[in-house]
Amino acid sequence: MRVFVTGASGWLGSAVVPELLDAGHQVVGLARSDASAAALTGAGAEVVRGTVDDLDVLRAAAAESDGVIHLAFKHDIAFSGDFLGAAEADRRAVDAFSEALAGSDRPFVLASGLLGLTPGRTATERDMPALDGSPVSERQATAMAALELASRGVRSSVVRLSPTCHGEGDNGFMAALVGIARERGASGYVGDGANRWPAAHRLDIGRLFRLAVEKAPAGSVLHGAGEEGVAIRDVAEVIGRHLGVPVVSVPPADAPAHFTWLGGFIGMDNPASSTATRELLAWQPSHPGLLEDLDKGHYFGPTA
Repeated sequence: MRVFVTGASGWLGSAVVPELLDAGHQVVGLARSDASAAALTGAGAEVVRGTVDDLDVLRAAAAESDGVIHLAFKHDIAFSGDFLGAAEADRRAVDAFSEALAGSDRPFVLASGLLGLTPGRTATERDMPALDGSPVSERQATAMAALELASRGVRSSVVRLSPTCHGEGDNGFMAALVGIARERGASGYVGDGANRWPAAHRLDIGRLFRLAVEKAPAGSVLHGAGEEGVAIRDVAEVIGRHLGVPVVSVPPADAPAHFTWLGGFIGMDNPASSTATRELLAWQPSHPGLLEDLDKGHYFGPTA
């Protein structure tokens, strides 16, 4: 297959692209910078220059491909105050892909999220988000729209990602928690810290996207959860041990001040099952779990 990948040089894309290439597929990656283009070329992929805002570029690249994996999301603006703007840009991109792929029976795989899906209970692939008009639900609405493409002749699927897709080089939530703990002189969790996050290793996620584009049935919801739920208190304890700082409980009211932009997320309890995904695609995560990965120490270098 000739697969067009957005976000191809990013944290997950840099796992998805080699996975596809190793399986014998051709990869065309979207690159918005010279550095991204060079990384993709070095990996053995073709390059299309542009951004997710270049809708004509997206349409053309999708039309010339056998399938599309859409990983790109404007995380830079999403977590600096404009999540709605990022979600709206994502919807425009998905609409552009739908125009190019409608009636073709070609695969379209969209990256979405698990956090906040079913607070307080284990989410399954059968659960659908409550669309309440909030900025976060706008991204969930885009995922719903992608699933509906199955009725328009697109083999669409949505991969709901764990909030932490970890591994060496991760600069996401776990790296942020390490940085906050170092700055505060204490590794914190909210309340009793029993709230759980699903987690997955980025290399396992790379394989999941490859399996999805190859064989996920139209309208499939897939869960990228290698682990159903890791208690945030356990995460804080590993961080505290490696940094040599105390592990402390932060009252919920103080979470925004202590955890800054992470304050609205870190206290969420949202475990997630991937049983149906594993059965459907024979996906078997094989890389280290979150706590084991944290214990390897690569999150605790001078730039962590």
